[in-house]
Amino acid sequence: MSEYITENQRYIIETMLKDGKEPKEIAKRIGKHYTTVYREIKRGTVLLRNGTTWEDIPTYCADVAQRKQETASHNKGLPLKIGSDIQTVRFMEHLIKDLRYSAYAVNIALKTTGKPTLCVQTIYNYINTGVFLNVDRNDLIYNKTNKKKEETTTRRPSLHNLGARSIEDRPKEVNKRRVFGHWEMDTVQGMKGTTPCLLVLTERLTRIEIIRLLPNKCADSVLKEINRIERELGVKRFRQIFKTITCDNGVEFLKHREIETSYKSKMRRTWLYFCHAFASSERGSNENANKLIRKYVPKGADIGNYTREEIKQIENLINNYPRKLFNGLSSTEYAHSIGF
Repeated sequence: MSEYITENQRYIIETMLKDGKEPKEIAKRIGKHYTTVYREIKRGTVLLRNGTTWEDIPTYCADVAQRKQETASHNKGLPLKIGSDIQTVRFMEHLIKDLRYSAYAVNIALKTTGKPTLCVQTIYNYINTGVFLNVDRNDLIYNKTNKKKEETTTRRPSLHNLGARSIEDRPKEVNKRRVFGHWEMDTVQGMKGTTPCLLVLTERLTRIEIIRLLPNKCADSVLKEINRIERELGVKRFRQIFKTITCDNGVEFLKHREIETSYKSKMRRTWLYFCHAFASSERGSNENANKLIRKYVPKGADIGNYTREEIKQIENLINNYPRKLFNGLSSTEYAHSIGF
């Protein structure tokens, strides 16, 4: 079933809306999916002034929607590039909508699969002008908005108890991102009132992600999962991979001594450092990773509804995501290219 709407179908939509019909009923009438009709209504809705009350009333106009579609197609060259290649259009919509690819990642995917290529700016133009019927700006993994730059202040570390190390004591080589094995750690919470959350570890050089499902945001749960990772890797391998871990001052990291100590050998397995309070930029890679995760696990979602297997799939998607930082390579590919 084609999701593209013709001019005649747009006038049917306008007439049925005036008759008080619901979008789902209209979708059945013209043989389209109801989400396609909702998007079409949004595209062609304008404010028309009521001559009696002088109120501006949102109204769908078929001619406005048609004009927008024709203008977008003409200005952005869709007929010349991919207008007749429905498979490529569907492929791009799948990458953006389902896999949460950025315009850059879509560009890389088109090149590697042998499909017609589009430059990054052209992809952005198609999205911004509504050329894709099933994709809009909100579907982009990075939907940048202009934000006021926060005032920066120098803060002291807020350490939980005696023996916790500040980021100020962390080896300077960690800042250079030249050596594999230095990680940032955080938790991602779910819907308010629920306890399940995600433990997220981000490797600073390669941006490799480890995402684990926790039953709650407690220090014992974090420690238990770190021990589980050590069991999976082995004591020696864990020590090689996790040279340092940097985290925030959350209560879930209270057991810093236990996190640093191997559950099996009782020897030190890593070094844990705490950021300054309210300084998320000191874990910048971690924060960016959390934004990626939020595209698959939206804010307000109940993380308890996800299985360990589903979280592993999300981890794989992120680790195999083409990154501009690595000239189109994914974190996994980049790690392999440097011998990890």
